[in-house]
Amino acid sequence: MSKSPKGGAPRTRNAQSKKGGARKDNGPKRGFSAKRDTRDNRDQREARNPRDTRGGKKDSAAATRPIRRDQTRSAPATTVVEPIVREHKPTSARFTTPASVLPVMVEMNGWDDYALLDMGHGQKLERYGRYKLIRPEAQAMGAPRLPESEWKSADAIFTGDVEEEGPGRWKFANQVDEIWQMKYGPATFNGQFMSFRHVGVFPEQAAHWDWVGEQIKKADRPLKVLNLFGYTGMASLLPAALGAQVTHVDASKKAIVWARENQELSGLEDKPIRWICDDAMKFVEREVRRGNTYDGIILDPPKYGRGPNGEVWDFFESVPHMLACVRKLLSPNAQFLLMSSYAIRASFLSSHELMRECLDGLPGTIESGELAIRELDGPRLLSTSLFSRWSAPENNKAEGA
Repeated sequence: MSKSPKGGAPRTRNAQSKKGGARKDNGPKRGFSAKRDTRDNRDQREARNPRDTRGGKKDSAAATRPIRRDQTRSAPATTVVEPIVREHKPTSARFTTPASVLPVMVEMNGWDDYALLDMGHGQKLERYGRYKLIRPEAQAMGAPRLPESEWKSADAIFTGDVEEEGPGRWKFANQVDEIWQMKYGPATFNGQFMSFRHVGVFPEQAAHWDWVGEQIKKADRPLKVLNLFGYTGMASLLPAALGAQVTHVDASKKAIVWARENQELSGLEDKPIRWICDDAMKFVEREVRRGNTYDGIILDPPKYGRGPNGEVWDFFESVPHMLACVRKLLSPNAQFLLMSSYAIRASFLSSHELMRECLDGLPGTIESGELAIRELDGPRLLSTSLFSRWSAPENNKAEGA
């Protein structure tokens, strides 16, 4: 049994909860971020409270006007909400650069601590470390290929909402540790059963972790990397282990704590990682105003979510503005930009065209397609997400490098 991250006695999960109630959330949800301008709320408040915005009193003439009891009350004034103004950037008639490569199917084949064992009938059977888990999977529309006995040997099964971020609960067939450890390359991380079907890592992203590592090695120089919606830190720890200076941003305090525990477990405390708990959109906008730049940027935004102060993040509304800001954060010698999308209603072609528009005029190449997991010893692929990624040309070197 693994120890708790704070060094206490190991905690275990019994085979079945007698109370039958849903567990409390014991870990971070996906880091959320928002684009909504808080000025919208400010304008609504001002419409309801007609005071001078500097704190002055109401108009004196209105304050001394006599009130007639038989006066008919007028309808309340219509609240005027300031529209969201998006940047209008002219683009070339034809995108000559960056070059385009699509569609690209990127496969993740698993590793020692993860495997997709089987899938079918809307579920997937996976191995995370020493545990076998069953989770809902809408993309698994075929039939299982392994015998039923393999599925019945699972240690835990998640039941609940079929949506990716839908609530539910775990049922445990065997006694399991509440927290256990897994490894990928130089990184060690905690797995934990969460109320939104996740266990603290998105294993398919290993293919992108490797790609980012290749870009860092190709640059042959120290890179400044920004990881937005960083979650539990794998996409921050692995670049840092290769010598990158990483800024990790997530709106969830629990996710930041979890990521720092993973850093300690990995023995990477001496690596230069800035852990920032903030709304990703607000952070990016401030970095643009400050004039800061990065050599590599990673985005893994959710489909929908709320920021720490109730800000709303909607993938389709928010990503265009986010990418427009991110473009300004790329340094003159930037090496890469990677965006993943779990908004399955979208299309890799949509994100590809948006990326081309935002990076119009840059040298290099944009690849777009689907990210998939291959079954262990099986012929099938499970589509998990969409992606678009830009990389600089081979001869992209910083001055003096």
